[in-house]
Amino acid sequence: MSLDFISIEKIEELAQQYGYWAVFLGIFLESLGLPIPGETVTLAGGFLAGNDQLNYWIVLINAASGAVLGGNVGYWIGRRGGWALLLNVGRTFRVGEERLEAMKRQFSENTARTVFFGRFIALLRTFASPLAGIVQMPYLQFTLYNTLGAITWASVMVSLSYFAGQFVPLEKMVAWAGQFAFVMLFIAIAWITVPLWLESRKAKQIVEADAQPDDQPASGL
Repeated sequence: MSLDFISIEKIEELAQQYGYWAVFLGIFLESLGLPIPGETVTLAGGFLAGNDQLNYWIVLINAASGAVLGGNVGYWIGRRGGWALLLNVGRTFRVGEERLEAMKRQFSENTARTVFFGRFIALLRTFASPLAGIVQMPYLQFTLYNTLGAITWASVMVSLSYFAGQFVPLEKMVAWAGQFAFVMLFIAIAWITVPLWLESRKAKQIVEADAQPDDQPASGL
């Protein structure tokens, strides 16, 4: 998810003015962990390409390149100092280290899928790469899934806005993309929190069972 501090009209104006650089920098900054509306900039680039103001292939290359490079920078930021930062944020929002450790463990078990599919999910598109660094996902593995995810995401977003932009306003496409991203975010949250809740419930039941007295009175004598 990105902060909506820039209107779609302004983003389209920036894409027209700075062209391919706007597409590259928008998704680059978002991928390294900043709340920049990179997806909207990418959609605007594809939209302008569909209206013959930009070249489709150059927009696609810049979007994919920005996503790949931004993801790499975000990964190393997370790997070098992301865990300490996350602990500080957790204390601010009263999330204990034990809970963060459990979430870290759950994320580390699914890093490859998260890095790849996170491109299509609100918030994860911004934080998947730093989180991969925090859990110390092997760099070569990260590079593979980050590159594949970036190319797949860029191809879908640019192609969608390139072809659909000839019939659908940019604002409508951005709204649809945002709705899809939030649905995927809800699914991702459930995917992480439900197993943690079940694990916590099972542990509580075990503790309660162990606390039961063993000296139950015998019957049937």
